[in-house]
Amino acid sequence: MVLQVTNSPFHQEQVELLNRLLPTLSEGQRIWLSGYLAAVQSGAVATAPEGASTTVPASVPASANAISKEVTILYGSQTGNSQRLSKKLGEKLQAQGFQVTLSSMGDFKTNNLKKVETLLIAVSTHGEGDPPDNAIPFYEFLHSKRAPRLEGMRFSVLALGDTSYEKFCQTGKDFDKRLEELGASRLTPRVDCDVDYDEPAAEWMQRVTEALDGAASADAGSGAAAAVALAGAGVPGAAASEYSRTNPFDAEVLENLNLNGRGSDRETRHIELSLEGSGLDYEPGDCLAVYAENHPRLVGELIEAMGWNADELVPVGKNGDQRPLRDALSRSFEITVLTKPLLEQAAKLSAKLSANDELQALTAAGREADLRAYASGRDLLDLVQDFGLKGIPAKEFVAILRKLPARQYSIASSSKANPGEVHLTIRKVQYEAHGRERYGVCSTFVSERLEIGDKVPVYVHNNPNFKMPSNPDTPLIMIGPGTGVAPFRSFLAEREEIGASGKTWLFYGDQHFATDFLYQTDWQRWLKDGVLTRMDVAFSRDTDRKVYVQHRMLEKSKELYQWLQEGASVYVCGDEKRMAHDVHAALASIIEREGGFSAEEAAEYLGRMQQDKRYQRDVY
Repeated sequence: MVLQVTNSPFHQEQVELLNRLLPTLSEGQRIWLSGYLAAVQSGAVATAPEGASTTVPASVPASANAISKEVTILYGSQTGNSQRLSKKLGEKLQAQGFQVTLSSMGDFKTNNLKKVETLLIAVSTHGEGDPPDNAIPFYEFLHSKRAPRLEGMRFSVLALGDTSYEKFCQTGKDFDKRLEELGASRLTPRVDCDVDYDEPAAEWMQRVTEALDGAASADAGSGAAAAVALAGAGVPGAAASEYSRTNPFDAEVLENLNLNGRGSDRETRHIELSLEGSGLDYEPGDCLAVYAENHPRLVGELIEAMGWNADELVPVGKNGDQRPLRDALSRSFEITVLTKPLLEQAAKLSAKLSANDELQALTAAGREADLRAYASGRDLLDLVQDFGLKGIPAKEFVAILRKLPARQYSIASSSKANPGEVHLTIRKVQYEAHGRERYGVCSTFVSERLEIGDKVPVYVHNNPNFKMPSNPDTPLIMIGPGTGVAPFRSFLAEREEIGASGKTWLFYGDQHFATDFLYQTDWQRWLKDGVLTRMDVAFSRDTDRKVYVQHRMLEKSKELYQWLQEGASVYVCGDEKRMAHDVHAALASIIEREGGFSAEEAAEYLGRMQQDKRYQRDVY
């Protein structure tokens, strides 16, 4: 953010002062400052005479006759959704006169928890029920014996998750339960959000705001304060654009190449899209969300199995819009994933048909393990065929389907190096399961049906928790096997453009050197030019022993630990279920071995790195 003198009401000295101050402010400080200036303008805060010294108070003071309405907001966010919602709520409360302190759970000082009177938490669930990385310290503290009694606290929780996972919104549920166990009382009930979270999150914010307004009015005579804790600080990025998840931009395809060589059993597409005229901007570490289409073969087989008319108009949303059934199943509804809520609602519909009660039995209480086993690897076509659901009208059936969510991919380009463009690295997913061919929705769409000149709906998903250090001299260690290498192509392209001098080290792996070395010429050029200092590769199928990136890390244990001691930041991108855990274990082992630490001390070392944002992960 740089203030220009042209058309500015400030003189040159003021501009210089502002340009020194603004880049140093956190998002919470910016929100506070905006509220403070608004209070000054309204006369709620007295201003000192020009030239007099002033002491800025720790929070915006209320007028003498007004109640203090302090709000502290804490978030736990892996990819930025909870963080953005927290910021939005903070701005909403600020506009209504509340004094908002905005902080991530990782930055929150737990010794202040006892002072909080009203706590709002917005938190996502990562992987199989785990807290996001920046929520782990606060989560562990709250569930430890050191957590204080909180009888004087009111709280509310917004939980984000995905119903296709077994432990849907588990972290939010854990916080909700634990706060109650510690004696806190609910300001409003917890709200659990699926991937399409906009409406339930907005409703939660409205209930919280109304409850706080009501409490403030009731307490006005006593002068009691309200404090709210949410999560998440600064959200840089593409907020200025009119395009978003609810209003995506139709990006034209400029390039669509297969990065794998002849003979590979993998297909990885390099996609280049035009953002010209969108106003969308992004930073290294951000994602691009793509609205793809379901496979036409699956759509056709589903319509045939149900005996539906492909041209029948069906509702697609709550605003009364209708589309032909084939189009709706292709572009509007999720049909490749079975979730517990979907199976339960399908069981209710099937009860209207016949005496077939197998689906009702499967969704009965106590059958959760059987339900999960059935849902794994199956889709909507399996469901309607296995349980004889033919006969349910299309309009009733689509009403129980959730919206087709956008698929998010780490951006593989730098907007400085490729202005007006964005690049993606997408590996095709196609396999056989339960006697039928299965297709990854977006990966198959882009590899089989997306041509140069076509347009695809997209939006930028800012990820504030996977960002390069602000200091370009900071050494970087990047670990990204397979398509996990995509953001590091973005990192290095950006560093080349800005002339960053810090050394860089990339660990990359795939199956075969000859056919699966993604972006090989890019890495070689950056190595030659010094943008990439060193690179270690692991091609797991080229030798009798399978070698992965974590093995290369352990082989370079001494050097890697030396980089850590020199202040290097570590970035990991790729598979969460196996790779990320193996890499984390390798890092802990290296720290323990080379630093002479115990296992517990090595874990604390990594924990401090995460808290200091020196260890960041974009895993899925």
